Amino acid sequence: MTNRIRLGISTCPNDTFAFHGLMTRAVDWRGLDFEIELIDIQQLNERLFNAEFDVAKTSFHAAALLADKTTVLPSGSALGFGVGPLLLSAVSNSPAPAELVSSSSGAPRVTLCPGEHTTATLLFKLFHADTAEIRHVVFSEIMPMLQRGEADFGVCIHEGRFTWEQNGLGMIEDLGVRWESETNLPLPLGGIVAQRTLPTSTIAAVQEVIHESLEYGLANRDETMPTMRKYAQEFDDDVLLQHVELYVNKWTIDLGETGRAALGELSSRAEQVGLNPAGSRLEVFST
Repeated sequence: MTNRIRLGISTCPNDTFAFHGLMTRAVDWRGLDFEIELIDIQQLNERLFNAEFDVAKTSFHAAALLADKTTVLPSGSALGFGVGPLLLSAVSNSPAPAELVSSSSGAPRVTLCPGEHTTATLLFKLFHADTAEIRHVVFSEIMPMLQRGEADFGVCIHEGRFTWEQNGLGMIEDLGVRWESETNLPLPLGGIVAQRTLPTSTIAAVQEVIHESLEYGLANRDETMPTMRKYAQEFDDDVLLQHVELYVNKWTIDLGETGRAALGELSSRAEQVGLNPAGSRLEVFST
C-alpha cells in the first residue's frame, strides 16, 4: 500500500466540516500518511490536471474531463436539491436572463465565473450559452467585484448563497433550480477523486477514512466549528451551519444510485454541447 497521500480539499465549510476528523487525526488514518493542502476549488482543479494530488476535491466538470485518470469516491461529494450556484446581478433590480446579451449601449456584458472547470461555469454555459463575456476570478471576489460595478453578472457559490441579498445584489436565476426542473435529479457540484494509478487497496483505505471523518463530524458538530471558522470566507456561525446543513447530506455520506444517476446526467449534458469529450463519463470507485 502506498502510504503518502497528497490530499487537496477546498476551504469551503462543507469540506472543512467533512474533513475535520481527518485533519485533526480524530479518526484512524489506517496506515496512510496524509499531506493536506486547503485551497480554492479552481486551484484544486488546475493542480489536479497537473497530477499534483493523489486524492482531491474537484468540480464534477473537471472530474469528467479527468475520468480516464481518476475515479470518484462514494463519500465526500457535494450534491443535492437547493444547492446550486446563483446567477446574480450587480443591481438589485435584476434584468431577465434574455437581457444578458448586451447592454443598452450594445457593449457585451461581463459575467464573472469561479473557474473554467467548475461545475458552476458548466451550468452557466449549459443554460446561458453565448449570452455574455465570461471572466474567471476566485469565487470570493465575485460579489465584491459586482458591488464595485466591475462586472454585470456573477455566478455565486459557497457562502455567498446565503449573503447575496444583504450585499445589495440581485438574483437573475438559481441555476440549481433550473437543473432540478429539467432533470428531477440532485445537482452534482463536486466530489473527491483518486488517481487511478493508486493501488485499489489504498483507494479503499482513503474512502474508509473519509467516510469515518464525515460520520465523526456529524456526531461532533460543535467540535468542527473552529476548523470551519479558520478557513471560511464568511465568519458568521449561523451562515457556516446553514452551509453544512445544505451541502452535507445523505449523498455526501454515500452517492448511492441517485447520486450516480446525477453524475451520469451531468456527463451526458456536457458531452452533448461539446463541453466534455465524447465518452468522458464519471465513474464511482467500487471495491
